[in-house]
Amino acid sequence: MQFWIIQTLNSLALGGLLFLLSSGFSLIFGLMRIANLTHGALFMLGAYVGVSILKVVPNLWAAALLGGIAVAAFGGLLERFILRKLSGNSLGQVLVTLGVAFMIADLCLIIWGGDPIPVPTPPELRKPLVVGGVSFPTYRLVVVVIAAVAAIGLYLLMERTRLGAMIRAGVDDMQMARAVGIPVSKLFTIVFCLGAGLAGAGGIIGGPILSAYPGLDGEMLPLALIVVILGGVGSLVGAFVGSFIIGFIYTFGIALMPDLAYVILFLPMIFVIAFRPRGLFGRMTA
Repeated sequence: MQFWIIQTLNSLALGGLLFLLSSGFSLIFGLMRIANLTHGALFMLGAYVGVSILKVVPNLWAAALLGGIAVAAFGGLLERFILRKLSGNSLGQVLVTLGVAFMIADLCLIIWGGDPIPVPTPPELRKPLVVGGVSFPTYRLVVVVIAAVAAIGLYLLMERTRLGAMIRAGVDDMQMARAVGIPVSKLFTIVFCLGAGLAGAGGIIGGPILSAYPGLDGEMLPLALIVVILGGVGSLVGAFVGSFIIGFIYTFGIALMPDLAYVILFLPMIFVIAFRPRGLFGRMTA
C-alpha cells in the first residue's frame, strides 16, 4: 500500500511540473504553429538561473519569479529577432529552435559545469507530510497546488480577458483573426514570452525535486511533446489533464516496468495520433 501511495503522490508532483512546462508549449504551438524545441532547454535554463539567483536572493519563490522573467525576456528576443524573420518557414523555425536548444545546453555546461546542482527546498516546507501513514515530502504536494493555481490563472487570462479572447481567436483561425484587425505579431511575442516564462519558472520550482543538471532538457521536452499531442494543441484543459495522465504513466511505468517505460509512455501518443489527431481537447483547425 505504501508503494502505491508514494508513487501516486510522485505522479501528481511530476504532473504539476509538466503542466508548467507544457501549458506554454501548447499555447505557442497552437497560436504560432511552431514545435518549439527550445522549450525543454528553457526549462533547464530556468533551473540553472534559479541556482544563481538563490546565491544572491535566498528565496525560492523570488528566484522563480525573477528567473521566469529572465527566461521570458530571452524567449521574447528569440521570437522577435529570429523566429519572426523566418515567418512562414516552419521547417526553418523548428531547426532554429533545435539549434538554440543545443546552444543553451552547451552554454549551461560551460557556465555551471557538468555536475548536478541541488536546489534547496524552502525551510518551511522541509518537514514531511504524513499521508495514509506514509511520510511524503511536503514540497511535492505544494508543486501540485502551484500547478493548480497556475491553471486557474491561465484559464482566467484566456477566458475572461480581451488578450485571452484574441489568443483564442488566433488559435482557432489565425487568418480570420488577422482579417478582423487582431495584432497577431504582437500576440506571437506575448505568447512566446508567457510560454518561456512558465517553462523557466517551472525549472526553478522543479529544482528541489529534479535538481539542475545537463540533459534535463532532453528528459523534459519529450514529455511535454507527448502532453501536447495527448491533450490537444492550444488547449489549456488538455495540457492540464494530459500532464497528469503522462505523470502517472511515466512514474508508474518507471517503477513497475523500467525496461518498457518509454514503450508505455509513447503508446498513448501513437493511439491519439491515429484515432484522434487533434488530441483529447484540441480545437486547432489549421
